[in-house]
Amino acid sequence: MFKKLFPYEYVKSVFSVDFEKLRALGFRAAVFDIDNTLVFQDEDATKEVEEFFEKLHALGFKTAVLSNNGEERVRRFLKNIDVPYVCKAYKPFKRGYRKVLSLLGVKGEECVFVGDQLFTDILGANRSGVPSILVSYIKKDGAKPQLRRKLEERVLKKYKKGAEFHNRLGGIEKQ
Repeated sequence: MFKKLFPYEYVKSVFSVDFEKLRALGFRAAVFDIDNTLVFQDEDATKEVEEFFEKLHALGFKTAVLSNNGEERVRRFLKNIDVPYVCKAYKPFKRGYRKVLSLLGVKGEECVFVGDQLFTDILGANRSGVPSILVSYIKKDGAKPQLRRKLEERVLKKYKKGAEFHNRLGGIEKQ
């Protein structure tokens, strides 16, 4: 039952993923959640995030954003980043994942999805046949974790015990 909630990889942040290794493994696209994955909740893209997308494009990756946020939020985030997006994706339902794959012109197995939430991002990617990468969510000092995060911690304990689910992309965290 929990298998659909288990990511293919679990890393510290989007910046610790070895995208060169993923490219060498045949991946052609990367799709990202925004809030608490690339930036803290509701913040604009930072210079670091903008440069990150530029580096991915230089490596030959097609990129996109898949978000449950509305159009205004997504467009504000992407102000200086030229990538396709799907907003109001209703993750974990498959529709948004299928739409973003179509926009990028790739198959699920040619793409990775990177997000911070098990019950939306990872579950939706796994259900859609897209290998998933879970990142530790970005948090601010003093912010209290939501109930959802406490439930995710319980699932992650099971994930950590099931070694057969770890590093299914070959260990893609930079050393």
